[in-house]
Amino acid sequence: MISRPVRVPARRGLRPTLRLRLTLLNGVLLLGAGALLMLVAWLVVSAALHPADELAAGTVVRLADGRQLDVRAWQEALLAAAQTELTAKGLVAVVAISIVGVIGAYAVVGRALRPLHHVTATARRLGGETLDQRIRYTGADDEVAELADTFDAMLDRLGAAFTAQHRFVANASHELRTPLAVMRTEIDVTLSDPEANVAELRRMATVVRDASERANALVDALLMLARSEGRTGLRREPVDLGTGVVSALSAMDHEVRRTKLSVSTELRPAPVIGDPSLLDRLAGNLIENAVRYNHLGGRIWVESRHDGEYARLMVGNTGFTVDQVDVSGLFEPFRRGGRERTGARGSGLGLSIVKAVCTAHGGTVGAVALPGGGMEVTIALPLASEQ
Repeated sequence: MISRPVRVPARRGLRPTLRLRLTLLNGVLLLGAGALLMLVAWLVVSAALHPADELAAGTVVRLADGRQLDVRAWQEALLAAAQTELTAKGLVAVVAISIVGVIGAYAVVGRALRPLHHVTATARRLGGETLDQRIRYTGADDEVAELADTFDAMLDRLGAAFTAQHRFVANASHELRTPLAVMRTEIDVTLSDPEANVAELRRMATVVRDASERANALVDALLMLARSEGRTGLRREPVDLGTGVVSALSAMDHEVRRTKLSVSTELRPAPVIGDPSLLDRLAGNLIENAVRYNHLGGRIWVESRHDGEYARLMVGNTGFTVDQVDVSGLFEPFRRGGRERTGARGSGLGLSIVKAVCTAHGGTVGAVALPGGGMEVTIALPLASEQ
């Protein structure tokens, strides 16, 4: 996968950044609060400095320098001087507090937003080869920590998705390369023999046909898996899970008789709403796995029913021993009974498709390894009446 370089936006001299906006907001709030305090102080001083109101008209006040002033004039001069001094010193205090507040807010906001810059820098460095990078924020347990943890969790999911995608592509390439290599080898060997007869040409044609059928089946399975996981174009029609079981058993009848398998069914109504073709493929894959990964003279048992809010389909089979810890891996693409890409029959996508179809229909799938060998797979889909 080719990762395109991330274009870093050009830095401008002054931008309305979050840090700048928060700093300006803090400055405006400090300036407004200071102005409000000055106004309150001015009103309080204006209301308090009226000593002459209690004196008789015409009263004279003798000052320390010997001057005599009418008490009203002296009061007005005193009030004007107090207001002037309060305004001058108050303005200086408000400006000083605002400047200190702006500088402090700029520093504090910058420190608080530092993890966001780390998030941005990490996001710019991310690519297909650098998804292991994380923020790993160690600051206070606040909103920034929550954002950093969420970003790290998102990177964990992306990393897992990229890893699964790379593994899927590698396995798919290997699976497709094998039949193509077989066809090319057979054709080259036959063409290089100038004495090849009709029997040898027929043998070559048979091998090429079988290899092409394998490649075609793998492509069909990949398309089915992509359709199931994409959840696009799914039809919603009434379907009974038992219907797919009957058709799947009919399709595998020859293989069942060849391997002398004993099949028992208990098909009760299990109505759901979903895509008929995908649900038929779901049942078909379970039956095919139960037949392919069995042994001569083994058993297969199938049960469909509904209980509570779910319709259930259970398919069990005898066979080789599977460890319970390995069961979850069987639902990954190209896993065949604990083995990866062994060249065994099938594409290794059967249970992956089952899981994808169940998820697309809002259901679940689980499997249990049986003592002595074999496995039981149970799917649960919402009942038709509940959808």
